Formats: sequence, C-alpha cells, structure tokens
Amino acid sequence: MSPASNKIALFIDGANLYATAKTLGFDIDYKRLLKEFQSRGTLVRAFYYTAIIEDQEYSSIRPLIDWLDYNGYTVVTKATKEFVDQTGRRKVKGNMDIELAVDAMEIAPHIDQMVLFSGDGDFRSLVEAVQRRGVRVVVVSTISTQPPMVADELRRQCDQFVDLMELQSKIGRDPSERPQREPREPREGREPRHTPQFLQRSPTSQRVEVEDDEFEED
Repeated sequence: MSPASNKIALFIDGANLYATAKTLGFDIDYKRLLKEFQSRGTLVRAFYYTAIIEDQEYSSIRPLIDWLDYNGYTVVTKATKEFVDQTGRRKVKGNMDIELAVDAMEIAPHIDQMVLFSGDGDFRSLVEAVQRRGVRVVVVSTISTQPPMVADELRRQCDQFVDLMELQSKIGRDPSERPQREPREPREGREPRHTPQFLQRSPTSQRVEVEDDEFEED
C-alpha cells in the first residue's frame, strides 16, 4: 500500500498522552504531530479527547482545546462529574473511553490504520474489534518508564507498538520553550476569585481526586 492510499485516523487520549509526555520530560507540539502523520498517508481525522471542569472560571487547558479546534483536530470534550466515594472523599470523574470507542467503530470502515495515543488497558477490546474490521492498529505510549505506562494486554493486542520516546524528535517540544504567560490584570470592581470549597486544600478539607481520566493542567 502506497503512503498516499493509507487512510489514517488518530485517537488521542488527552489526559493519558499528557501524563506520558510529562513523565518522559517533554511537551507535545500538536502542530508537528499533525504534520508527522499527514506525511505518512491520508489523515482522515485527528480526534482529541479530554474532560473539563466546567465550573472553573479559567482553565489552563482551554487555550489548547481552542487551538486544536481551529487547527485540524476534532476535539471531543465532556464535563467532569463530582461524587463522594464510600470513604467520604470527594472525587472528580471524567472518563472519555466510551466516546473514543464509538468514534473508532464508526470510522473503522473508512480507514486503513488507527493510531491510538493511550496506554489504557481498557482499550484492548476496542482494538480487537477494530482489527476484526480490517484496520491495522498502532498504539503510542511508553515502556521507557518504571513501571511502563502502557498496559501489557494493550501492547500485545495492537499490530504495532511505538514508544513515544522514539517520536520525541518529530513531535516533541522542550518545556523550556513554552511561551511565558503575561499576568492578567484584575478588572476594576471585580471581587477576588472564589475557589470552590471542594478544591481548597487544607489539613481539614476533604481530599479531591480525579478518577479514571486523571489529568493535570499547566
């Protein structure tokens, strides 16, 4: 199959890719990432999945989401849900697995190759289902960390495993190259920003955890 006839779709688990790249010590340059896979065939779609906390006045991930939306990516977001677990701890849940799986199954008849940026073992069954439809599946994660950030069952199931470390020179950016953000001036007459109680950290406050789709924001 010639590169031009190789129809590719990217599926990026945003939280998982962010955590993997951070552990390896570099940032993802999403413009370079798109160009890299456009050079490998016909890029049919590039999906990016992330959960967001809607009640935050400002989210540092919002500029990234907006940029991706305007620059060739199909961004799929979902509001996180807050709940209290059996131990009384408040948690924030934001799992995008179902959305990713539905999109993958729908687009499978129209592509030759699926590139999954995630090490989540929950995707093993999805990879197998897509393979049964004749699609070759590439998983991008890493085994360069201890422990590895890719589930062994996912690595075994895929047709090809690519360590993210091998792609650093092609899609990476050194964290020191980040543009410095200018401090925002407070608006006149504006009250100080109120941090929701469940996000405040104190020795007596309840612990907040992000479950399943845990992610950090710069």
